Amino acid sequence: MIEIQMLFYAGCILAIIGSIATVTGPGVNDPIVRTFNTEIAAVGISLIFLVYNHTLALMTFVAATAAITLILLRAITRLEEMGADV
Repeated sequence: MIEIQMLFYAGCILAIIGSIATVTGPGVNDPIVRTFNTEIAAVGISLIFLVYNHTLALMTFVAATAAITLILLRAITRLEEMGADV
């Protein structure tokens, strides 16, 4: 029972830290660092779902990682096409 609670709290902490790091963390102007920070939040959410169901956690992690990566890379490409400093 204690390891389930530890997974839940670790997931909450990672989700919060990853979200804050994505917005205001060090190196947020670098797109690669921002992508890594969003992955930290995705791992935290997956740990929270892991407490409830293993299949749900795996599907959520895969879907969140794919969606976040595609959106961020598309945004980076568009900004570079417009000539903005990324």
